[in-house]
Amino acid sequence: MNHLNIQPNFGAPGQRYRHGYMPGDRFYEMLIEGHRGLTDEQSELMNARLILLLANHIGDLRVLEEAIATARGGIQPAQE
Repeated sequence: MNHLNIQPNFGAPGQRYRHGYMPGDRFYEMLIEGHRGLTDEQSELMNARLILLLANHIGDLRVLEEAIATARGGIQPAQE
């Protein structure tokens, strides 16, 4: 059932990096820059749009199901 890749997998095709963490750092910088100047509500909307765009790009429902389960793992539902 392991369709989800949870190992570091950032990079650009054909590009080499001096250190393995550099592409991940670049993604973090891009993400932070994408949120710069937005209100909390705008940031939440951007995150929702980004999730849907990336989910559409992935497309494989098996991978998306595993990603949702992995992301939710260990998080307890709120008490009502």
